[in-house]
Amino acid sequence: MFWADEIAAAARGPQVVNDSKTPSGTVHVGSLRGPVVVDTIARALRRAGVPVELRYGVDDLDPMDAQALLTPDAIDRYMGVPLGHVPDPVGDCHASYARHFAQAFIDTFDGLGIRPDVYYWMSEIYASGAMDRYIRAALDAAATIRDIYRRVAHVDHPDEWHPLFVICTSCGRIGTTIVTGWDRASGTVRYECRPDLVDWARGCGHAGTASPFGGRAKLPYNVDWAAKWDLFGVTIEPAGKDLSTRGGSRDRSDAIAREVFGNEPPMNVPYEFLNIGGRKMSTSRGLGASATQVADVIPPEQLRTLFLRPRPKVAIEFDPDGTDAIPRLFDESDRLAAATAGREVRGELPADHERVFAYSLVEPDADIATEAAAYRPPFAHLALLEQVPGVDVAERVAAEKGSTLTAREAEILDERRHAARAWLEAYAPERARMSVVRDELPVAVAALDDGQRAYLRALRDALAEAAWNGDAVQGAIFATAKARDLAAGRAFAALYAAFLGRDSGPRAGWLLAALDREFVLSRLVEASA
Repeated sequence: MFWADEIAAAARGPQVVNDSKTPSGTVHVGSLRGPVVVDTIARALRRAGVPVELRYGVDDLDPMDAQALLTPDAIDRYMGVPLGHVPDPVGDCHASYARHFAQAFIDTFDGLGIRPDVYYWMSEIYASGAMDRYIRAALDAAATIRDIYRRVAHVDHPDEWHPLFVICTSCGRIGTTIVTGWDRASGTVRYECRPDLVDWARGCGHAGTASPFGGRAKLPYNVDWAAKWDLFGVTIEPAGKDLSTRGGSRDRSDAIAREVFGNEPPMNVPYEFLNIGGRKMSTSRGLGASATQVADVIPPEQLRTLFLRPRPKVAIEFDPDGTDAIPRLFDESDRLAAATAGREVRGELPADHERVFAYSLVEPDADIATEAAAYRPPFAHLALLEQVPGVDVAERVAAEKGSTLTAREAEILDERRHAARAWLEAYAPERARMSVVRDELPVAVAALDDGQRAYLRALRDALAEAAWNGDAVQGAIFATAKARDLAAGRAFAALYAAFLGRDSGPRAGWLLAALDREFVLSRLVEASA
């Protein structure tokens, strides 16, 4: 059973699925795994007939901190100030830094079919007073919370430490304040804005008392998380590997939920990272592209496939820059579609491949059989066609299909053509870029030996009778090389030299099939002389 269907089968009663993000700068594509996971869980619950509410929140009262400082988006003079109080760095009419970067991330959701029932901003939740009772409860239970940090995470806070961050009334920072006392009768706290509390921001030194209610303070992350579970009635909330480690944030929040707020924490569905070379993708550290950049290159179906093909606990290795990672992703998506449609495919498939394909579709109510049966031109082939002058791509794809494209297939083609052009411009390795030398024989042909020239002559005869499509031409290339006992590498090198003037290039069969047959045959004769 597909992992999300397993969760749905075990659910009892209405469910609230939640996810949230701190908008500390440009959001990398790996951060989409969480939203795709929660959306898939919500879809599985609905499919099983379970009432469900999907919520997505933005933690915009968090301070601009060390993480933000690593990004080029950071505004140094606002370090320590709540992200929701920092001005929009671009000046494009967003109310704050947080609104700018969170909205850029959220704008990718709809195209991916991720449509939460509720969006919320924690600055608004705190300002409304909805968190006031949790602030009171946490301050009353300060000793218990200190003990939980010590017992669960081996983190020692001094006895004066209280689980709250006040927005300094003097400088407006929240990341540099520490609450040292709580007067329950007056409803005020004592706090200090310390210059040396953290190494990424400098407090102003102010000390005083303040009311912590109505958006003037924020609970620490672990306490805030447990409070949100109770406030929203959350029953399922996946968390990344970094939060789900033993003694980590999730363990602390679970204990606080039970021992302070008196409620059972929601089900956790831990998920792994999107990695590059074994390292967690992080735009702030120069690893990975932004979610909006990648979403412009990879269509929604394939981006969902990227995150859903492995189970959540399996790390995903994905490096789009200068590699074939994106074409391979399309190939894998196409294999899932073909297998779901009942066509034979090469290679191993997950046992639940039909569910992976179904949940990869953008629209949850799409007709799975119709979508699976739709003709999907190979991505690498389209990237090649886009570089061949004078080719009517739509006409060529219809000819390769063998019939007129349906309206849906035309949509898929347009989507993939856009993706292919964007990939070639932003991520494609040099070998995928090509320019066929048409007016004269490439200089590189002079270096071919007699065996390679004889191979080109024999291939000319084979291609004169072959069907003119990528599979057929590729088959002829291999068969001719085998018949002449020529290593495949030397055969391909001869072809690339004859048509591209270099020793490497895209898949040769599809390259030749994209060109006019007579031109190909003529060039093979000329290059073999």
